[in-house]
Amino acid sequence: MEPGLSSPHSQMRILALANQKGGVGKTTTAINLGTALAAIGERVLVIDLDPQGNASTGLGVDRRDRRLSTYDVLIAERTLASVIQETAVPRLALAPATIDLAGVELEIADHKDRAHRLRAALAALAQEQSADTNEAAFTYVLIDCPPSLNLITMNAMAAAHAVLVPLQCEFFALEGLTQLLSTVDHVRTNLNPGLALHGIVLTMFDSRNSLATQVVADVRGFLGEKVYETVIPRNVRISEAPSHGKPVLLYDLKCAGSQAYLKLASEMIQRERAYRATESGGAQTSPNQHPEKPNDESLQNGG
Repeated sequence: MEPGLSSPHSQMRILALANQKGGVGKTTTAINLGTALAAIGERVLVIDLDPQGNASTGLGVDRRDRRLSTYDVLIAERTLASVIQETAVPRLALAPATIDLAGVELEIADHKDRAHRLRAALAALAQEQSADTNEAAFTYVLIDCPPSLNLITMNAMAAAHAVLVPLQCEFFALEGLTQLLSTVDHVRTNLNPGLALHGIVLTMFDSRNSLATQVVADVRGFLGEKVYETVIPRNVRISEAPSHGKPVLLYDLKCAGSQAYLKLASEMIQRERAYRATESGGAQTSPNQHPEKPNDESLQNGG
């Protein structure tokens, strides 16, 4: 067991977005939640750990511009700071992914620190940023995991303070939830005793579909307050945005999908305040203070 990356009160909060089922809105949530958090004043880093690199594409980073990537970080040839790129979104940066990640498990499988490569890289980044008074430190790190419970996902969970689970509002989405929660427990026991379940984000909700409504009720009945109040609707503008290399909040700020992600970011900040207040015995230690509702204009004027 390696030393902890940071305490719950450290400025940089690290969340792994994980679900072994594909197509549940995990990458979409990473991109747009990151954008929404940036819009309300946070300094955000999205780490793309999916070999498909969809988060990188969705944030407008062309594959030809990914000469350095998270692959280089996991094989310990580059620091995390050296692969980070700024995006078109103010206060939002990206550590991009390439297809090379598909073979990283074989390359690091025999190393004792194989499950802690990302943890070590983030610890080094936090140290660098604390020493650099001219650089705004990241307050949130969102890790977009691949759609499988493999060594890459283990690295993300071993490095994270908490796991955020996007869950599609359909019948089969519930089948893998128990397995994912079991994996979180396994990582907590063996790799990262501080790991928590931050919450479940229900995605692709269609109010016209009675089954979707039933899924929402079932998940809330099963996990209670761990399920976010904000539900992400099925929205065509969310689907269109990645083809333009933009988060939906930049593509169409006023659409239902954008507004839902802004509400999700606001709800997350409120949960973080409550969590930190509880951990500190009542003193709120959030690095930034925010209005109860995000300021939509900050997306358009850069802050």
